[in-house]
Amino acid sequence: MYKQRSIFDDDMDRNKPLADRMRPQNLDEFVGQEHILGKGKLLRNLIETDSITSMILWGPPGVGKTTLAMIIAHMTNSNFITFSAVTSGIKEIKQIMEKAEAESRFGRKTVLFIDEIHRFNKAQQDAFLPYVEKGDIILIGATTENPSFEVNSALLSRSKVFVMNPLSEEDLMVLLKRALEDKQRGLGQYDVVISDEQLQKIATFANGDARVALNTLEMAVTGCPVDDSGRRVITDAILEDAMQRKSLLYDKQGEEHYNLISAFHKSLRNSDCQAAVYWLARMLEAGEDPLYVARRMIRFASEDVGLADPRALEIAVAAYDAAHYIGMPECSVNLAQAAVYLALAPKSNAVYVAYNRAKADALKTLAEGVPLHLRNAPTRLMKELGYGDGYKYAHDYEDKVTDMQCLPDNLKDRRYYQPTESGLEKNFKQRMEQINNLKKKMRQKQFTNPCE
Repeated sequence: MYKQRSIFDDDMDRNKPLADRMRPQNLDEFVGQEHILGKGKLLRNLIETDSITSMILWGPPGVGKTTLAMIIAHMTNSNFITFSAVTSGIKEIKQIMEKAEAESRFGRKTVLFIDEIHRFNKAQQDAFLPYVEKGDIILIGATTENPSFEVNSALLSRSKVFVMNPLSEEDLMVLLKRALEDKQRGLGQYDVVISDEQLQKIATFANGDARVALNTLEMAVTGCPVDDSGRRVITDAILEDAMQRKSLLYDKQGEEHYNLISAFHKSLRNSDCQAAVYWLARMLEAGEDPLYVARRMIRFASEDVGLADPRALEIAVAAYDAAHYIGMPECSVNLAQAAVYLALAPKSNAVYVAYNRAKADALKTLAEGVPLHLRNAPTRLMKELGYGDGYKYAHDYEDKVTDMQCLPDNLKDRRYYQPTESGLEKNFKQRMEQINNLKKKMRQKQFTNPCE
């Protein structure tokens, strides 16, 4: 359900997580996102002058999307309504729109904040569009997914997208120290002994997420025994227990999935084995299917290495088999071995380019029939129609090569595969040149002795 915004109540529920209690209440308390909220920046000016327009706040978890919406609620002279894409449907949308439309008749704006707007389907998003167009509502959507893919283009075109970045470790250190000092909302009522080095570990562990950082700190402090002097001395063992296992930002169906596999592929292509192993570890330790990674390496072996090192494909297929047989975590080293091999292998995309050229011709040019001399003639009728006439059996020739044309007439001069000098591919280039020279001599001989 939706509700009228009432967010900065004086009563701070001590049972709420630290991250909720320490939520910034104004722009001066807000940490990070200087590129959009720094002095003189567009979004800050819009908020401070109460001139906001419909917008999409896009960024990973824990960077302040909801907090920023709450600050806008506090600073705007509008009805501010929150709406969850997880718990609300078409019925609730219609109720909100009717109320907003009625308010607009009296000149009062309605700001509608939708958390996780990417969870709405197209029909639900379309329901907002006419009200955004008429100005009955100002829409603020928050999403962790790329709005280019998850938000309707019509709605997106009427909204300003603000990209919110992961918080830096310096930003997180500011938040952690603030929480330790704040006696009303934070942990200032405790006598906590914790080093900057330990706080830095929490900041690194949080991976840009303020919620993770603050809640990890709270867990360490509240789980720490009080000594005889009333202090809570945070040991490395207590801190490790609070952190447990690092949660890497990863969604196997979301944008980060494609970002990481792209980084992995491009590191391989750039022959950077160090980066390739790192991105591989990022994916596997976050729970990626090892067979997916192995399939991508099989593709890479032909697309980016090709005949510069024909063994690359064998290595990649072997890594897939190994991952299939033994699974994670044991297969991680098999995949790492293949990744290093592919990264260090000589590179050629000649086969990849050849196929794409042939594909373009296959799709866009006149689809001429297979030349008669290349067709089989299993029936008498086919023989009478000339199927197989003029076919030259390569094994009957000294060099196992003939000058027979195998492309259709409209494509007879096409050259799809053009080998490079990289790795072993230079050998294939030499062989192609040798074959072309043999065919050329045969044609010259046939032209000189047309009766042969």
